[in-house]
Amino acid sequence: MMIDKLTVNEHSSIRIGADKVIYFDPFHLNKADHDADIIFITHDHYDHFSPEDIEKCAGSDTLFVAPYTMVKAFSKAKISEERVTFMHAGYSAEILGIPVDAIAAYNAIKPFHPKKNGWLGYVVTLEGKRIYVCGDTDATPEAKAVTCDIICVPIGGTYTIGAKQAAELVNLIKPEIAVPTHYGSTVGKPADADTFAACVEPPIKVVKKL
Repeated sequence: MMIDKLTVNEHSSIRIGADKVIYFDPFHLNKADHDADIIFITHDHYDHFSPEDIEKCAGSDTLFVAPYTMVKAFSKAKISEERVTFMHAGYSAEILGIPVDAIAAYNAIKPFHPKKNGWLGYVVTLEGKRIYVCGDTDATPEAKAVTCDIICVPIGGTYTIGAKQAAELVNLIKPEIAVPTHYGSTVGKPADADTFAACVEPPIKVVKKL
């Protein structure tokens, strides 16, 4: 099953070991496997864009997907633009045969992730399943409009939506599986996952990976 191939290393650091190995926002990796086919970056905060951790999972042929506003950040990290697909919210692409949709990720009121920054979440289609990795976001109109089979949604509050608000988003989207992220280390506490799970409506299955 696809969900068995998805792991959350810490915080919002996600790895999917499907036909292609995909990472989202690699952070605090314990090993240097250099096995990534594609690395997705949602935005340039240190806990999402970590050049040190990118070096651990990237290989010589690894491709990248990132918001168009991060061109300078990638240049500073000495990652060639030729290896990066820079995307705008609402755009779609195909990377190594994998369909990718870029979804706006931002705070509606909080100042931490302004919409003008152009930061993103992503929907990737792997083995027939649409997987939505939300990035750091609130329950925005763009997020509510997504259709997916699996959602990786932040629940820690402070910088993103909290557990109850994340559950409301999931109940609206109605995926098969919801994976809570962005809690238990930088922000949020382990009990937030229990609150989230209690508020998600059946038949949606909550799978905790942290």
